[in-house]
Amino acid sequence: MTAVTTDLDQLCINTIRTLSIDGVQQANSGHPGAPMGAAPMAYVLWTRFLRHAPTHPDWPDRDRFVLSAGHASMLLYSLLHLTGYDLPLDELRSFRQWGSRTPGHPESGLTPGVEATTGPLGQGFANAVGMAIAERRLADEFNRDGHEIVDHWTYVIASDGDLQEGIASEAASLAGHLRLGKLVVLYDDNQVQLDGPTSMAWSEDVPKRFEAYGWHAARVEDGNDLAAIEAAITAARMDDRPSLIAGRTHIGFGSPNKQDSQKAHGAPLGPDEVRLTKEAYGWDPDRSFYVPADALAVFRQAVTEGEERVTAWNEALARYADGHVGLAEEFLRRMAGRLRPGWDKGLKTYEVGTEVATRNASQDAIQTLAEPVPELFGGAADLSESNLTDIKGEANFSADEPGRNLRFGVREHGMGGVTNGIAYHGGFIPYDATFLTFSDYMRGAVRLSALAGLHVIDVWTHDSVGLGEDGPTHQPVEHYAALRAIPNLWFVRPGDANETSAAWALALERRGGPVALALTRQKLPVLEGTAQRAREGVRRGGYVLRDAGGGAVPALILMATGSELQLAVGAAGALEDDGIPTRVVSLPCWERFEAQDPSYRDEVLPPSVRKRVSVEVGAPLGWERWVGDEGAIIGLDHFGASAPAGTIFEHFGFTAARVADVGRRVVRDGLRGRIPTLDGGHFAHMGSGGGAHPTLRAGDSGVDRTEDSDPGHS
Repeated sequence: MTAVTTDLDQLCINTIRTLSIDGVQQANSGHPGAPMGAAPMAYVLWTRFLRHAPTHPDWPDRDRFVLSAGHASMLLYSLLHLTGYDLPLDELRSFRQWGSRTPGHPESGLTPGVEATTGPLGQGFANAVGMAIAERRLADEFNRDGHEIVDHWTYVIASDGDLQEGIASEAASLAGHLRLGKLVVLYDDNQVQLDGPTSMAWSEDVPKRFEAYGWHAARVEDGNDLAAIEAAITAARMDDRPSLIAGRTHIGFGSPNKQDSQKAHGAPLGPDEVRLTKEAYGWDPDRSFYVPADALAVFRQAVTEGEERVTAWNEALARYADGHVGLAEEFLRRMAGRLRPGWDKGLKTYEVGTEVATRNASQDAIQTLAEPVPELFGGAADLSESNLTDIKGEANFSADEPGRNLRFGVREHGMGGVTNGIAYHGGFIPYDATFLTFSDYMRGAVRLSALAGLHVIDVWTHDSVGLGEDGPTHQPVEHYAALRAIPNLWFVRPGDANETSAAWALALERRGGPVALALTRQKLPVLEGTAQRAREGVRRGGYVLRDAGGGAVPALILMATGSELQLAVGAAGALEDDGIPTRVVSLPCWERFEAQDPSYRDEVLPPSVRKRVSVEVGAPLGWERWVGDEGAIIGLDHFGASAPAGTIFEHFGFTAARVADVGRRVVRDGLRGRIPTLDGGHFAHMGSGGGAHPTLRAGDSGVDRTEDSDPGHS
């Protein structure tokens, strides 16, 4: 064990360590070992390199620090308290307790100075890549004539677990390709994870892997060697590639019985071991949450230095505004997250009688919004020609040109984490795109965007079995229900082109969380009434698209989303001909509809009208709340099939005629509950591959193909 020194640096480092130990011990929960081992590299970074402003935590040009190893949260909380953020010592004493600003893992928006919600490993790493992308793009848009109002770095502390997770590999590969030279990752290489030594599951040479990604990579053999750490960070900042610095640290450093052991990873040291460890540091073992005055003075220099930086930056911004007043105002608008007045005036309205796939209507919206909403920035996971998400006429974001179209490659999970990082950074409304079924690959990042309240737009096309011949591997079935289960995610499935324009407006207007757009590959008819009603109706999550004829009180309500809305409209006409007054309700966004005043919900779905039918070509789960106990649910509770879209819909019973038939039976016979598909959903188990789809004969359906041919992941 390295001998304890008494110089000021060592005093500061041990202050970080003991605060972390005490916070975990008082909570009787947490991870003390990583903060104890990583304290020296964190100390060097925070006192010698990090340009931040504790009294102005939202200063736009601050360096970003991401603790990707979020389990080591007490390391970050100790640093935030010591350097003068609004995080009193009592908050450290309340670590992991109800109502504190020191939760078990860092949460953006809760604790001043926390840049990203981390803990699920690898996510913070990917977020940092997004932050570095945002910095480069923003600098290119706004820096002029030597006025560098955007010029900051992104730093990360990552663990073994972060670098083992696939999302970090995806993001690191992209970062190396883009040569994000203002990204520096400090790797806490302590060779221990929760189960024991990393050697049980890991034997790769991490720096060499990162070199293969196109990174600058270096090693610091002694993670307590401050001069070596400083030299490594200095060298990293001189390279034009992203940098990884692997510091050989010791988990639980200083603990006589738990250093270099997984016993220091995920549990308090225990009172006896805390005492022994403090004695090894030369600390008073009877004092808890002790901050020596000399150490505090070193850390609190960050307050004065930060205020000086902010003052200097404000002065630089004023000089910049003298020659570029419009750009200065635009920069401040974007960093404040405000939309330009009249940003939505150009959104297209589509005429009844035309047929447009909602992915194509989405493309129209993106093109229309590109100029009045320059902060709109994103791309697809190698599917831009299918998702239709490119901004035409704009360059790609590359190592040589920070253009507006991002090419994520086939890296859905990394894409989600990177997009979150762009949102964390500020100045952009980022979007990403893939097929809806591949939202599974990015679910961890989507969940965190909802948890952190990030303004992210997910564009997910090919939203049902209606995508056709690619078959059940690519056809989402359970996804609607699974995504609606994520709190604070607005899942929007527009029913035609006008609802799609409205959905994009909703997505841009939202603050405090992500919006997911589920869009069709196949063409859909523009429905009567959406041009007049969709904008406000989608904003409210649901609305009456077609009411019962002649002002009659409806005997039946048909509800639908997406491509099935046309079936409800078609069925309503047939039912009206049969003398059944029928209302059609579009419910594109359940989350927004649930948030409306009860009086509005009752206006759309009158409690007195208990005969209801829902139609959606996905898992029926959740429709019970809208259908009630006297209605029926037409859904899909099995996987799809490989065939043209029209053939699939006909064989599964998603036709206007069948919806009308179910509606009649609900009204006249009291039919209720889940309605099986026409094929019955009886899938034989075949070999080791799971459910097979029904045999479909050529020529079974006379429905013409209307979907566009397009490439896609195979």
